[in-house]
Amino acid sequence: MLKGFKEFILRGNVIDLAVAVVIGAAFTAVVNSIVNNLFNPLIGALFRADSLDSAFVWEIHTMDGSVAEVKFGAVLGAILTFLIVAAVVYFVFVMPMNVLKERAEARRQAGEPKAEDPETELTVLAEIRDLLAADRVRQSDSQRSE
Repeated sequence: MLKGFKEFILRGNVIDLAVAVVIGAAFTAVVNSIVNNLFNPLIGALFRADSLDSAFVWEIHTMDGSVAEVKFGAVLGAILTFLIVAAVVYFVFVMPMNVLKERAEARRQAGEPKAEDPETELTVLAEIRDLLAADRVRQSDSQRSE
């Protein structure tokens, strides 16, 4: 019973998943900080409201005399927050990583990869192919000389 649990815990994909969750939580904190501390105050200043939740409120008087509020500002705020988070993730994280990958791939295509460039599966497979081809040539040369 404990052996199976140990195997489960020490599996590579469980550890990878745990690392991904921890990094994801840290990443979420960074993105939320950028959105909440930089963009939301700017949007609030634009609409002259402390929060979009209190902007564009439509009051509806009900039959029993109470007031129901339809908060268009809250909906607009949620939509803007989503768009801002998506923009921050794209422009701060995704786009720079894509540029770095493109540059590394261009150097690799040109035949001049830097030592710090990460190897891709394609590069590793090409190296294996080249080693196998060189080994075949050596074997055929040694068979001819015998």
